[in-house]
Amino acid sequence: MTLNERASLCADLLQANAAAWRVQHTTVGGARVIDCGGAVPGGLQAGLQMARVCLAGLADVSLVASTEGPLVQVSSDDPVRACLGSQYAGWQIKVDKYFAMGSGPMRAAYGKEAIYEHLPHLREQPPCAVGVLETRNHPTEEVIAWLVSKLPTSVEKLTLLAAPTSSMAGTIQVVARSLETALHKLHELKFDMNQVVSGFGSAPLPPVAADEIKGIGWTNDAILYGGQVTLWVRADDELLAALGPNVPSNASADHGAPFAELFKKAGGDFYKIDPMLFSPAEVTFHNLKSGRSYTFGRREPEILRRSFTT
Repeated sequence: MTLNERASLCADLLQANAAAWRVQHTTVGGARVIDCGGAVPGGLQAGLQMARVCLAGLADVSLVASTEGPLVQVSSDDPVRACLGSQYAGWQIKVDKYFAMGSGPMRAAYGKEAIYEHLPHLREQPPCAVGVLETRNHPTEEVIAWLVSKLPTSVEKLTLLAAPTSSMAGTIQVVARSLETALHKLHELKFDMNQVVSGFGSAPLPPVAADEIKGIGWTNDAILYGGQVTLWVRADDELLAALGPNVPSNASADHGAPFAELFKKAGGDFYKIDPMLFSPAEVTFHNLKSGRSYTFGRREPEILRRSFTT
C-alpha cells in the first residue's frame, strides 16, 4: 500500500471511534474533514491516532510513564518513509487568509517540496490523499479546491485531520515528532538516509497551552530540551563520530533559551530561527555495521521546567 492508503485506514479508525475519542467528521468540498481539537474537545487517543496518521501507520505511537510525567514515544522500522515521506510538516497551506502547516502523506502525493527532490522514491501517485493540518479552523471549500488542484489526478478521495497545537490532540501529535526531527537534521547534514534502519524517539508531554504561541513554544521545547532519539544505522564509525555532534539541538547557537523567547526575538518568523536548532536534545546511534554506539547531546530539564511554568 502507498503511504496515503495506509494513513487512510488510520483515519477510518479515528472516524469509527469519533464519539469515544471526542472528534467530529464532516464533508467539506467533497473532502472528509476530521476535527480533532478545534471545535471539539479531542483527547489523548485522538492525539495518538493523529500522530499515527501523520506517520502513515508505519510507527507505533504511545504514551508511557516516566518520573517526570508522560512521554510521547514513537518507534518505527521504516522511519524514513514514515517521518520524512509523511510526517514532516513541510507543506505550508496558504489560501487567501487561511494558513496551516501541512503534514502527512498528502505531501508525498504533492511531491514538490525540496525533500522529494533529494528522496524522489518517496513520491506517490496514490488513489487517495491524507493530510494533517495544524490549525483551529476547518479548511474551507476554497482551501479544499486549492489542495485538490495541487494533487495528482490519481487522487479520488481527500481526508484532512485538523487540530491546533493548543489542544490535547494537537499537543500530542506535535510532540510525537522527536524521531522525525532527528531524521530531518540528518538529511540536512547530507547523511545517506539509506543507512537508517530503525528509529525510536520519546519526548515529555507538556501541559496544554491556553494559546497557540505558548503551545508552539512548549511542544518545541519538549523535543529540543527533552527529546531522546535512538537510531539503528549501517554507517562508517568515522562518519558518525564526525557528524554526530552536529545532530542534537545543542549544536545550534540558538540552543539554551525557551522556544517562545526565540520565537518572539525572531518577530514570530520561524525562518529567522537557526534551522539547525530543530532536533532532539539527545541522539544515540547504534551502528549495526561495527557494533559500536555513540551518544551526542544532553537533556536540559531545567530549561523545560522554566518553559512549562511560564
